[in-house]
Amino acid sequence: MQRWRGLEQLPGGWGRCVVTIGVFDGVHRGHQQLIQHAVRRARQLDLPCVLMTFDPHPSEVVRPGSHPAQLTTLRRRAELAEQLGVDVFCVLPFTREVSRIPAEEFVHEMLVERLHAAEIVVGENFTFGHKAAGNIALLAELGERFGFDVAPDSLVSGRVRRADDADGTSVTFSSTYIRSCIDAGDVVAAASALGRWHRLEGIVVRGAGRGGKELGFPTANLSTPPYAAIPADGVYACWFTHRRRGAAEPSRTLPAAVSVGSNPTFSGTERTVEAYVLDVDADFYGEHVDLDFVRRLRAMERFDSVEELVRQMHEDVAETRRALGVAG
Repeated sequence: MQRWRGLEQLPGGWGRCVVTIGVFDGVHRGHQQLIQHAVRRARQLDLPCVLMTFDPHPSEVVRPGSHPAQLTTLRRRAELAEQLGVDVFCVLPFTREVSRIPAEEFVHEMLVERLHAAEIVVGENFTFGHKAAGNIALLAELGERFGFDVAPDSLVSGRVRRADDADGTSVTFSSTYIRSCIDAGDVVAAASALGRWHRLEGIVVRGAGRGGKELGFPTANLSTPPYAAIPADGVYACWFTHRRRGAAEPSRTLPAAVSVGSNPTFSGTERTVEAYVLDVDADFYGEHVDLDFVRRLRAMERFDSVEELVRQMHEDVAETRRALGVAG
């Protein structure tokens, strides 16, 4: 899969293509259906499939300070798009100038003149152009004028299993819904809507030195990207993946008990993400890691003594093993 930053990287002699457009934060089950639709049409027409997305999030440019919690990094979105069969992952830098481009001009300049779109596959609620003035009806009208087809895709609904409801409930898949699940700590429901576990990416940094190693539970403290969707405070069973960039050894995935919060037992004030990796004595400082959140074990608590905290941490580790199916 090719990865472009802006349309300046478009190769010479570029022909026609099938395009799908959106932020695609999360690449959730609804996004997956839309992208698969675009890939399928591209294969039928024997054309490349281009996924166009935006960075930063348009809302942050239009309304500074309103950036929603980010479900996936651009790197992760590109990985998932490639797995779905996309040929080109194109990131359009979203600036104030781009936000002011009228809807018709955006289509003509970006999609017709530059990408030579033969077909555009978007969700039925797709909007575009200055003040989101463009919609599916306008896109279809422009398609007739400029010679491309429009294939709107319906919003996708399905059953989502929640942590407290094994039978689940029917919802329309959306990034907003998934963010609300993560914000509530219901990573089971988030995973059900995403089609995989919610992932946090980051780099291991030095912690506050509150004695985790001395307590027998040395932790890897994660520095996460700005706007990352961090689950509600609590303790979680997670899979910890150590991404060895440039190393001969492949990445390895390990079970971990992860604490999210300010560590109230030690009167902490800064919110942190700390992973105790089971059965491994290693220093991950400076390494790139991923945390896949499988289940929330409990809420964050303040303990009256270090002994009580250590006792609970042993219970958390045992519960993590049960949640992940890992032998002790």
